Amino acid sequence: MKSESSIFIQVEDIGNPTESKLAQRLDLWLANELPDLSRSRIQNLISQGNVTLNESICKSKKENVKNGDRIHIAIPDAEPLDLKPEAIPLDILYEDDFLIIINKPAGLVVHPAAGHPNGTLVNALLSHCPLAEIGGVLRPGIVHRLDKDTSGAIVVAKTDFAHQNLQAQLKAKTARRQYLGVVYGALKTEKGTIDLPIGRHPVDRKKMAVVTIEKGGRAAVTHWQIKERLGNYTLMHFQLETGRTHQIRVHAAQIGHPIIGDPLYSSHPDIGVNLTGQALHAWQLKLQHPVSGESIEAIAPLPNEFNTLLAVLRRRVGVH
Repeated sequence: MKSESSIFIQVEDIGNPTESKLAQRLDLWLANELPDLSRSRIQNLISQGNVTLNESICKSKKENVKNGDRIHIAIPDAEPLDLKPEAIPLDILYEDDFLIIINKPAGLVVHPAAGHPNGTLVNALLSHCPLAEIGGVLRPGIVHRLDKDTSGAIVVAKTDFAHQNLQAQLKAKTARRQYLGVVYGALKTEKGTIDLPIGRHPVDRKKMAVVTIEKGGRAAVTHWQIKERLGNYTLMHFQLETGRTHQIRVHAAQIGHPIIGDPLYSSHPDIGVNLTGQALHAWQLKLQHPVSGESIEAIAPLPNEFNTLLAVLRRRVGVH
């Protein structure tokens, strides 16, 4: 018998929730929501009866979804993965019986997926502590994600209660995530907000793009402020209001200032500093403890590569 994992999703953020006409096709919405699954894979799951919408089996990929809908996806594993604990070193910023906050290095995948069956943060955490089961078979405890080549603070839940509470904080925007990034170019103003919807790139499935709500995009808001001007480069502070896949990277590129070292969204030449990934770091994570209500602020120190990049750029403009 094939094993399977389940994904439960509550639909939200489709335009204005008071306007019922703002619905989206099921396969398009799921393709944006689940970047680990291709659109063709999602369509196959629908045709095989593995997707239910409000407890009814979906008969067509063209069914519409709207705010408040409940979706359940049963995903058969072609080759069941044996999720094993692995003794991978962890940089722990905070830990108690309910949650753990890790300073994730660039290059480390958060959870197993196609092409990355092991060697992930989840494998490392299973070797260190128990994790909440509510995240699913391959994503136990995962509340939010960081891109493989983005470093910094990420919180993982140890109990199902903590997992639900932390995800609710992210949705309510009471948990705050702040990033530091180095971009190409010199911005004309000191701060601003990028409010552009993001969805799956219409051609390149590995990429996200600015896509209108009508064509499957989801609301995405990034606040930014200049921390340091470095000639034709800029150290930026980013604060997320939403958490779309590749959000900062897409928004930065869209305004003409892509993140240095970004292999997907920048065509700028190498600047002569070896980077594991893009120069983007999840610097600060603020949340309320799910049990005590205590305010927790985790600061993830900049990785050596990031500090080296800043030192090189400062020398080039005569800043010491």
